[in-house]
Amino acid sequence: MAEAVVGMPISRVDGRLKVTGGARYAAEFSAKRMTYGVLVLSTIAKGRIAEINTAAAEKSPGVLRVITHRTGLQVEMPADVKALVDPQVGRPLPPLQDDRVHYHGQPIAIVLADTFEHATHAASLVTARYDEAKAVLDFAQAASQRFPPHEMETDRGGEKSSHYERGEPEQALATAEVTIEATYTQPDEYHNAMELHNTIAAWDGDKLTLYDKTQWVNNVQKQVAAAFGIDQGDVRVISPFVGGAFGSALRAWVHVYIAALAAKLVDRPVKLVLTRAQQYTVPGYRPHTIQKVSLGATKDGQLTSIVQEATAQTSTYEEYTESTLSAPRFLYACPNVATRYYLAAMNVNTPASMRAPGEATGVFALDCALDELAYALRVDPLELRLKNHADEDPYKNLPWSSKSLKECYRRAAERFGWSKRNPQPRSMREGRVQVGWGMATATWPTHRMPATVLVRLLADGSAQVRTAASDIGPGTYTAMTLIAADALGLPTARVKFDLGDSRMPQAPVEGGSMTIASVGSAVHAAAIAARHKVLALASADKASPLHQAHAAGVRVTDGRLSLISDASQGETYTEILKRHRQESVEVMQESKPGEEQKQYSMHAFGAHFVEVHVDEDFGTVRVARVVSGFAAGRIINPKTAHSQAIGGIVGGLGMALLEECIRDRRNGRVVNANLEQYMVPVNADVPALDVFFVDEVDKHVNPLGAKGLAELSLVGVAPAIANAVYHATGKRIRDLPITPDKLL
Repeated sequence: MAEAVVGMPISRVDGRLKVTGGARYAAEFSAKRMTYGVLVLSTIAKGRIAEINTAAAEKSPGVLRVITHRTGLQVEMPADVKALVDPQVGRPLPPLQDDRVHYHGQPIAIVLADTFEHATHAASLVTARYDEAKAVLDFAQAASQRFPPHEMETDRGGEKSSHYERGEPEQALATAEVTIEATYTQPDEYHNAMELHNTIAAWDGDKLTLYDKTQWVNNVQKQVAAAFGIDQGDVRVISPFVGGAFGSALRAWVHVYIAALAAKLVDRPVKLVLTRAQQYTVPGYRPHTIQKVSLGATKDGQLTSIVQEATAQTSTYEEYTESTLSAPRFLYACPNVATRYYLAAMNVNTPASMRAPGEATGVFALDCALDELAYALRVDPLELRLKNHADEDPYKNLPWSSKSLKECYRRAAERFGWSKRNPQPRSMREGRVQVGWGMATATWPTHRMPATVLVRLLADGSAQVRTAASDIGPGTYTAMTLIAADALGLPTARVKFDLGDSRMPQAPVEGGSMTIASVGSAVHAAAIAARHKVLALASADKASPLHQAHAAGVRVTDGRLSLISDASQGETYTEILKRHRQESVEVMQESKPGEEQKQYSMHAFGAHFVEVHVDEDFGTVRVARVVSGFAAGRIINPKTAHSQAIGGIVGGLGMALLEECIRDRRNGRVVNANLEQYMVPVNADVPALDVFFVDEVDKHVNPLGAKGLAELSLVGVAPAIANAVYHATGKRIRDLPITPDKLL
């Protein structure tokens, strides 16, 4: 069999398990004496619970116990146990600890029964009486009392600052030859993954096991241990498969703590699975954001000023912030830039990261405004972007580690046929359908965090690789198997990769498109170290044909080490280990970033070109085709990467045309908390998607040269669609989603 090579388009190694039902998700694990929990949610947005009546529920068939704040267990939610993905100001929602209600849909009780059906029925019997207080449920009202995030100091360039400024943006705007000013809004959006959030909690004395839908087992382990006052090593979190998450499972939400609390009180394992409606009030969501963008330019299209301001929704008990205004600082060359970020506190649950958090929102406003500027200047939108291409990062004043954005523009425009575009709005038709062409830029920062991996080479010629990473669906099992097989010189079929258990070596969150860069780099390093360890045995052995061989002069193919200068001189891993009477060789290796981020600005880039068809009579918008090019460093597995890119584009389609949370302003209830009225793209909405990757060698970002793709592919889709809709109709829709009523 040929040597495995990173970059081969291989099928998912876990594909057979998934299609045959062999992949076990958190809620599919079993335990003796399993108890089923169902949450009871508040029906007001703010106030206190004056009385909660559980008598009828407790008498219902099969019920073991009903737990409320009056009958629960004290759990301390330490404010200082924060993770990368958690709000740094405020405290997480406590699990049934007091009578305070912060928002509609907040868990106020859990019913435990012998079956899920019994628990569901009993939960419907629990009633509550409240001392209701006036809630803030209108975004405009909250925005009128907006404030800068408390953990961010205003300055002229700090990475964490809510207000940033360079040059003289206001003065440059006032004196600009051409200006654009517009306001763009985006509603709440929800993750709606296939797998519902769920947790199974089982205590054994003071030791706790959690089967949990999570993107970060080590984070859940740390935070739950802190909350219950036990050692971190006494909490084990298991999550081998995750059925989609998109950021919703980055942190431990309140239901995880409630499940653990309930299991402790009844001394039985508790399975808690949220309903689809509860997905809208327990985990977070992409926050409602309003942005004002002002652009100044010369008559020939050179940007002279960018002023972008964002006000984003948060809860009253935590300050959730995003990098919404990161892109305006660097995406285009401009000497005068100001960004200002504010929060608007409402009686809602805390928002959360949703695929491409911040960047997708900020680029929507920025690239729509740039399109408006292009029409004001009567220049091609692509030409305007090329004219303002940033050859180095103007925010960090650093060179790019690599940047192939111009190539993405060129190739995508060519494949799309952009040169045939009639620039006049409402000028292109196919019969009675208006045709519009639009484009936008994509970008995402390249992140990397420390990760540790265990590699074990066995005497039978196979390898085991383990780390506590997650796989939420992008193909982590497959990519890591490919990286390990490539470094070890083994066929992928002889590499077994395991993840999703906090007892394995620590790994960072699977989010922010950093898994390949972080965990993949560690897999590569550990595999190389294991390979060298076996070679060292042979090199020191006079009986080996590899005696005194050095790593630089040895290649490995199909598990056989041989001299590069003479392929006949070599032997297999199996032969070396058996001769030395070793069952295996084991290496534990950590990989972490160095000083490279101080020397280079690291981002992935891309471009989207979109064609829309608009029915002039009904206002319906159909995306006919999308051509997208991405420069994301080294592509580890083109097959799963292509799937990732398509998924991101579909998510952007939903953001542009369909997805919108509707709240009842009387009580804060999410009216469309279901998949019937909360619209997400389905097969009929998805057009022909043409995705390609620009070959990009980047020796600076990490040992693999990979930048990350998942978030990148969604950024820029919504503005490209909005720009195409304007080209088709002559109507500029600045409020997402673009629904028929806004076009009629």
